Amino acid sequence: VLSLPVVFYATWMFFERAWRSIVTWHLNMFTLIGIGAGVAWLFSVVALLFPGVFPHDFMTHEHTVYVYFEAATVILTLVLVGQVLEARAHGKTNSAIKELLKLAPSTATRIKDDKEEVVHIGSIHPGDLLRIRPGERIPVDGYIKEGETSIDESMITGEPIPVSKRQGDKVTSGTINGNRTFVMVAERVGAQTLLSRIIEMVNAASRSRAPIQNLADKISGYFVPIVVIIALITFIIWSIYGPAPSYVYAFVNAVAVLIIACPCALGLATPMSVMVGVGRGAQAGVLIKNAEALERMADIDVVITDKTGTVTEGKPSVEKVLVVDSTRDERDVLRKMVAVNSASEHPLAQATVRYGREQGIEPESISGFEAVTGKGVTGRLGHSVLALGNDKLMEQVGASIPHTFRQQIQEEQRQGKTVSYLAEGNRVLGAVVITDKIKPTSKMAVETLHEAGIRVIMLTGDNPDTARAVSEALKLDGYKAQMLPDDKFNEVKRLQQEGHKVAMAGDGINDAPALAQADIGIAMGTGTDVAIESAGITLVKGDLNGIARARQLSRSVMQNIRQNLFFALGYNVLGIPIAAGVLYPAFGLLLSPMIAALAMSFSSVSVIGNSLRLKNASLA
Repeated sequence: VLSLPVVFYATWMFFERAWRSIVTWHLNMFTLIGIGAGVAWLFSVVALLFPGVFPHDFMTHEHTVYVYFEAATVILTLVLVGQVLEARAHGKTNSAIKELLKLAPSTATRIKDDKEEVVHIGSIHPGDLLRIRPGERIPVDGYIKEGETSIDESMITGEPIPVSKRQGDKVTSGTINGNRTFVMVAERVGAQTLLSRIIEMVNAASRSRAPIQNLADKISGYFVPIVVIIALITFIIWSIYGPAPSYVYAFVNAVAVLIIACPCALGLATPMSVMVGVGRGAQAGVLIKNAEALERMADIDVVITDKTGTVTEGKPSVEKVLVVDSTRDERDVLRKMVAVNSASEHPLAQATVRYGREQGIEPESISGFEAVTGKGVTGRLGHSVLALGNDKLMEQVGASIPHTFRQQIQEEQRQGKTVSYLAEGNRVLGAVVITDKIKPTSKMAVETLHEAGIRVIMLTGDNPDTARAVSEALKLDGYKAQMLPDDKFNEVKRLQQEGHKVAMAGDGINDAPALAQADIGIAMGTGTDVAIESAGITLVKGDLNGIARARQLSRSVMQNIRQNLFFALGYNVLGIPIAAGVLYPAFGLLLSPMIAALAMSFSSVSVIGNSLRLKNASLA
């Protein structure tokens, strides 16, 4: 009675799957589970209602036949537990699309007949004039008609430094306007915008991802028909050559074969390893999204990495301050740089002020501050007129840069660094060198991956000089610069078409399509939610070393799964000949279905115990 709700309610779906697998001849673990547990339960019903039909060997001292309601119930319950664990491992829905959709504003300010009106983004048509105010997100793709500004394009290019824009320059939906107002002309709207295309690429790549190739089902595909054939052969041989009542002996031994072959632990083999492996990964700062990510990571032979925030810190920082000649006091030059930058909100200015504070220099108040778009900043400190910016600003204020100093600065720029000159009046005093520092762990991570035979390639939206400098510093296998999201996406597809198993490591929205397309997407935990949601693996610490740890974890888990499959099937395979009665002619020994059920229990305990070993797996 207690077995009825388990068989006919909680686990009835297993019998439905078993029936479908037989009808379609796509045999899997549910085929054996359905046949084995079903026959065990039906055998028990017959034994309960008609015990007299069974031979004496299967009678208890009370002259009743052993029943296997509990064996069938345990089999089905263990498999159900395995399915629940597996569902939890796969259960997180991918919300990357929702995160991307948040980037697009729902309304925009349209200029029509010299009047401004707030309209829904769906009402915008190509050719419309739109006013973009400071801090607003740009609603559609287009170009600037009036005004100039700086725009944060990090969600598209992944680069942290805002880009100066002026009349005629292109602007992209989802990017953020700086501190100036401008008027733009809408060109691409709706599904044609770059942001919409990114969303579609993420969506398409997510849909096209192949389902995990379950090792248990692969084995079951061969194991199931073999077991069914053995059970049939057992029935035929015992019915022909067995002692009377031969058909009862034949039925009992065929049932014993099916029961001992029923792979209850097979349903636990993969999900148990995955669940323990996921927990072990979390301890090491490697978050695994699903079992598919674990399985695929072991086969990776190419790692593609973004630069900003992945290989580098992802934020500008001052590397050093240069002075024109040794008679200048470097600290005094830095003091003036900090002062003139203190009124600016530009990331480069903030990096300079932060560096000054680290050196014990607090910003002094200045007057007449002005931000010159695309050039730098100017201001007055006491009686001194200061200008900090690029060579165009130096020309504007009439400050000449000494030839030898300019050569020194150009060498820094060739290494991909950003340099701003400081002028007092018409004299250049020095320059500040700003860079996006390579993370201390990146070089070691690349070396570790090379030792494992994995190629490491960098794709970045940054300029070629910066990309080359980083690639040479880390001894990468290759790099490509000025890559937009669809370029990265296409590069991943190209490598896959050449037969490579590709892992993509990135941290920005611009990486999301490539992360979703790659065999494995690896996101930095310090990155955007979109990148994290598009990826199969997230490195909590934003540490590239985590890729090596993730690969080692993947290999350990896959090895553990194979061991589990051995334990899940080992007892069964050894017990099948005994259950079939091969020992009966010599020793008169038959394997009771109860012993068969006990062997199944041992296999389950072995699988669980082996999976728990992963808790102490070394990921070094």
